[in-house]
Amino acid sequence: MSIRNTNEMLRRPTHPGEMLREDFMFDHNLSVAALAGATGVSRQSINELLRGRRAVSPEMSLRLGRLFGNSPEFWLNAQRAVDLWDANRNIKAAVARIRPLRVA
Repeated sequence: MSIRNTNEMLRRPTHPGEMLREDFMFDHNLSVAALAGATGVSRQSINELLRGRRAVSPEMSLRLGRLFGNSPEFWLNAQRAVDLWDANRNIKAAVARIRPLRVA
């Protein structure tokens, strides 16, 4: 049995770049350059991710999951939460006008 969560989250979920900056980089004493080198991407890519200007891609999730010993799904789920929250805010009125289909 599952219980559906119908409560809307009032604040935007934490962007994975913020999690990366505040938790992972701090705990491992990593700089932007060190993280870029360890993941094999540019410093610009890391910087944009840390500032929330870039989303975590499936490729980046594989890199981060390998580096920090967690799963790519961890990073993708964090990004998905942000993306859905943003989309809901942007088209909430349009979605509310959609009438659900009923089974005959």
